[in-house]
Amino acid sequence: MKKILILALSLIIGQMALAQNTKADIEGLERKRFAAQVSKDYDFLEKIFADDLVYTHSNAKVDNKASYITSIKEGKSVYKSIDLQEISVRDYGKIAVVNGRALIELGSVDGKPNIVNLRYTVVYSKNGKNGWQVNTWQSTKLL
Repeated sequence: MKKILILALSLIIGQMALAQNTKADIEGLERKRFAAQVSKDYDFLEKIFADDLVYTHSNAKVDNKASYITSIKEGKSVYKSIDLQEISVRDYGKIAVVNGRALIELGSVDGKPNIVNLRYTVVYSKNGKNGWQVNTWQSTKLL
């Protein structure tokens, strides 16, 4: 009985450690993704976004992976800075859901700064070939 209890406790502790690692991994990927959007690191963006990406902007415009990366390349989506203000990661095994808040400085409008305060939800999925990838992004402007 004692061995079973020790084994069960070891499994529970192991699962908790894996969940903590997933949360730290996803938070790190979110920070890298935001940095890649600002620095125009297309290689990273190609890797982090899943082929079935649905990216819903705060203005309700919807992009897929190709159209979103193209919008950055062509200067339609310009990110001067992205400041991650809050992040919460929920781990569901091969799925992770992120809720956060970010302050984003976009390209200027009429010579004035264009700063958007957002709440957002991101869904990551993990597969053996590509690791963690973003499948869904949905954002809402805060007033």
